[in-house]
Amino acid sequence: MRVWAVANQKGGVGKTTTAIALAGLLADAGKRVVVVDLDPHGSMTSYFGHDPDALEHSCFDLFLHQGVVPQGLPEQLLLSTSHERIALLPSSTALATLERQSPGQSGLGLVIAKSLAQLWQGYDHAVIDSPPLLGVLMVNALAASQHLVIPVQTEFLAVKGLERMVSTLAMINRSRKQALPYSIVPTLFDRRTQASLSTLRLLRDSYPEHLWPAYIPIDTRLRDASRAGRTPSQFDPNSRGVLAYRALLKHLLAQQLAAQVA
Repeated sequence: MRVWAVANQKGGVGKTTTAIALAGLLADAGKRVVVVDLDPHGSMTSYFGHDPDALEHSCFDLFLHQGVVPQGLPEQLLLSTSHERIALLPSSTALATLERQSPGQSGLGLVIAKSLAQLWQGYDHAVIDSPPLLGVLMVNALAASQHLVIPVQTEFLAVKGLERMVSTLAMINRSRKQALPYSIVPTLFDRRTQASLSTLRLLRDSYPEHLWPAYIPIDTRLRDASRAGRTPSQFDPNSRGVLAYRALLKHLLAQQLAAQVA
């Protein structure tokens, strides 16, 4: 199983859309994918038609056992999605209470890594949607991940959020045996606006080694897919947004292959 996390410490940058679009394209290619919603807002869970306010069981259950994950629990928590090859580990609003409960409990930072280890044989890829705040949930996402995708809206304030995310990653890497590779993905790009154009130039100047050279354009079809509860590639496989995400996936898979060869 390959594990990717999608994270940024700023909301509204296309994080959930990016996670679902990549998962959908992987599933379209025949891969078995598990998507993990670690955001207490539950956007990914809602996307696939489940109510995070009403769910009796969710990812929160994984954190209730002093850092130990009972055998079989992750599989019991899986929910169906609109795509037959995508299973969902859902979020619930209870996750928002985790930060208050976690002080004094050891081992909570590896709960998701341990959970995915139990699903290792059943899935080819896992894609984690992270919360926009640094805490035990984001630490879990980064600790479980083999590659980090950082969506960045092409506007100035989002670049400030990226700076915080890169600083957080540097801190996390000090506790990892190997630095977590990452890709910065410009999102919500509108070539008609000076803000998008200047921000894209700034990203290319500031992060040349980690920046995906293309971008995800603004595309109302992505929003329409969300309303329909279907992955973007299911909803409209030839939309501008899906074509961009397909190019991004090709880039990420090439990076993955290069890392394996190295």
